[in-house]
Amino acid sequence: MSLEKELIYHEYLQREDDFVRAAYQPEFDFYSAVKNGDIDKVKKLCQENLADKKGLGVLSLDPVQNLKYHFAITAAMLARYCIEGGMDLSDSYSLSDFYIQKADKAKTKTEITELHNTMSLDYTRKMKNIRKRTITSMPVAKAVDYIYDHLHTRITLEELSDYVNLNPSYLSRVFKKEMGVSVSRYIRVKKIETAKNMLLYSEFTPSEIASILAFPSQSYFSEVFRKEVGTTPLEYKNDNMFTSNLS
Repeated sequence: MSLEKELIYHEYLQREDDFVRAAYQPEFDFYSAVKNGDIDKVKKLCQENLADKKGLGVLSLDPVQNLKYHFAITAAMLARYCIEGGMDLSDSYSLSDFYIQKADKAKTKTEITELHNTMSLDYTRKMKNIRKRTITSMPVAKAVDYIYDHLHTRITLEELSDYVNLNPSYLSRVFKKEMGVSVSRYIRVKKIETAKNMLLYSEFTPSEIASILAFPSQSYFSEVFRKEVGTTPLEYKNDNMFTSNLS
């Protein structure tokens, strides 16, 4: 079951062709890569021409204007995700406004696509710098990367300390000093962030998500989710699905 969960989790994070949500159900993979400052992955995802994306809705009969509308949607979503990732609210929305205004002056779909890629990488580089400022030591950076790659498992402090080759108590102190929260708290928050996105942008049920993210039971998952978010997983899905579909 552990291997199966790993495959499901990584398939969820890496589905670039099969998991197409364009415009109304944004690609979790793309926005998460930008939020995490993953420049290489964003470059890869930007190789596909914006105008050729599957599932791109018709918001205008004019092809150029239609792409401008989708560009504005992407800019708004990037701003939202990057604010969640630690970017200053005013900086994020100012950057979004800047690129939307530039797109508004574009005359061709090629110009808009090139601007989309530039904007995406601009946000990604800024998020990478924010992450660097937050994480000052290599062991903590490695620990954070390990956590992101293993949210489908039960991650322990002992595992992390073995991975970064540090004493558990020392890693615990350094991690909390640099990240502002304990290792266990950080893992819990990242699992719930992932669960929130899976509830809105996938067909997985709360029980399936609980299993994929290695919670011991659905009831425990619901309990932790309520503590972190203030609602149950189903309440969160029902309350936010309409909004996410309009994003």
